[in-house]
Amino acid sequence: MKGIINALDINASVRDEKQQNPFWILVRKEIAGHIRSWRFVILLVLVVLTFWGATAVAMNNIKDTVAKVKDLETLFLYLKILTTTEGTLPPFHVFLNFLGPLLGISLGFDAINSEQQNGTLTRIMAQPIYRDNLLLSKFVSSLLLVGTLLLSLSLLMIGGGMLITGVMIEIEELIRILCFIVLCTVYVGFWLGLSILLSIVFKQASTSALTAIGVWLFFTVFYQIVVNMVVTMLTSGSGELSQLQVMHLNEMILNFLRLAPSQLYADATTTLLMPSVRSLGPVTMEQMAGAIPSPLSIRDSLMIVWPQLTGLIAATLLCFAFSYYLFMRREIRT
Repeated sequence: MKGIINALDINASVRDEKQQNPFWILVRKEIAGHIRSWRFVILLVLVVLTFWGATAVAMNNIKDTVAKVKDLETLFLYLKILTTTEGTLPPFHVFLNFLGPLLGISLGFDAINSEQQNGTLTRIMAQPIYRDNLLLSKFVSSLLLVGTLLLSLSLLMIGGGMLITGVMIEIEELIRILCFIVLCTVYVGFWLGLSILLSIVFKQASTSALTAIGVWLFFTVFYQIVVNMVVTMLTSGSGELSQLQVMHLNEMILNFLRLAPSQLYADATTTLLMPSVRSLGPVTMEQMAGAIPSPLSIRDSLMIVWPQLTGLIAATLLCFAFSYYLFMRREIRT
């Protein structure tokens, strides 16, 4: 009788394994591989240390920041923890502008070419799974890791702030922090999609990593210099500019700068974490006339950052679409 029961249990477990979605099996495999790798552990330590340092600096200066607030109803204590600095260390969202691309690149620069170099790609494709499930699982698993990491750090910040200050978080602050987590995940997702695309284009993992880092350095360091040089060349012989021409020129410079993902991320995070920010472009005195000096609601802030968010999402989907096209047409047996 026991033998029959054991046989039935074995058959039931086999049926359950067959009924499991192969996509989520691949996602669990990728997550386990990332967690066990030293590369992810080192990056995790860097992100946690920067978060701890920025939060500690903000906590030490939170009394002076709160004392400057005239209306306690618009205090937004937990948003100030994420944005307050004394000059020694930048806020955490500024740190993420530099660490986010490195995190995305490190998780995806060898996603495909290392599998093919090690000979495991043909073994995986020999299993009864779709080819696009492999590519999608590498993208989704990395995004789940990044989102879980940022959510955990934010919850630790909120819990620590409640224990130290004794102030409960407001619903609007919580929504803004959650939107900030989604925005950071999308920003890292763009660099992840770009690095996965380069891992398909190049056969060597070192080449794809150097190319991704070169693209990041160009947009972070050199892109603003190039834009300023081009604008200076275009306006060098135009003489003295009027106020309207200066505004149009500044708007044109901002539009060119917003082609960089880092600028989109900086604009969106500034608006989400600082409700007092009412505009991301140049504002005339006529537009400021009659404006009430009060913080924006979460709905108004989301309306301002919606173009930046959709731009990051579109760039991420474009990179993944190119990756999908190239990977589905690629010969993997050689």
